[in-house]
Amino acid sequence: MDVSSLEIFCAVAEEGSITKAAQRLNRVQSNVTTRVQQLEEQLKAALFQREGKRMVLTPAGERFIDYAQRLLSLAQEAIQSVSASQPMGQLKIGSMEATAASRLPGPLAAFHRHWPEVAMDIATGTSQKMLDAVAQHRLDCALVAIPAGQTPADFSDNLTGVPIWNEQLMLLEPQDKGEGRALSLAAFEPGCTYRAAGEAWFRQHAAKGVRVVEANSYHAIMACVAAGTCAAVMPQSVLDLYRGAAHRFSASPLVEMETWLVWREQYKSAALDAFRDACTVAA
Repeated sequence: MDVSSLEIFCAVAEEGSITKAAQRLNRVQSNVTTRVQQLEEQLKAALFQREGKRMVLTPAGERFIDYAQRLLSLAQEAIQSVSASQPMGQLKIGSMEATAASRLPGPLAAFHRHWPEVAMDIATGTSQKMLDAVAQHRLDCALVAIPAGQTPADFSDNLTGVPIWNEQLMLLEPQDKGEGRALSLAAFEPGCTYRAAGEAWFRQHAAKGVRVVEANSYHAIMACVAAGTCAAVMPQSVLDLYRGAAHRFSASPLVEMETWLVWREQYKSAALDAFRDACTVAA
């Protein structure tokens, strides 16, 4: 089993097609097919099954892809650890939706201007998902919210990081709440640190406890608040992006929370150093 075979396997899994994977990797289809077959023979397991024109992972393939992605990440990490000090290769960055929308565009643009040869992959999700992905080598670094008094090491002993931005979290409520009407909390899925802050507020102030309406975007969260049925928590930096909708709700300060750039303690990369510098300059 070599790195090239793992790259081909992951490309087929991600594209769902031998043809698209071959185009992406600049290989002939027959070579991709042969390498997948050789890998299956080596593992003594079928990794794909055909569903129409698509290549779909088997249960064994689903189990194997997590290991394959981590091995590829470790291989890239090893290369970067002994390479020249100039940023190169790939940098896989994770981010909360809020940070990706309000804070990340500037640092990413500055980084790309200085180091256009570095390939950047951006993934978004809850803080907990991003922390898990970094700890498990699926991401190189991530921008996450960490409550006061905690550090990345509290979430996994192989994580470290630095605080970059301090966010003022705002509590959003409908303009017309109505007397005695119980509001729900509009928030992202569990693992979102801002959701946890909202749940803590509800436990203190709502006699009927917390009922959460899960949403997958800040647009949807804002719509829930504007409809008069929900409260929500979001950073002032995100709220500033919705100035035109400010008349639909009231906003009051809730708590301050730091956004950290987090990476694995042993991970060394000139690209990470340059990205950290770009974020620090923008702070």
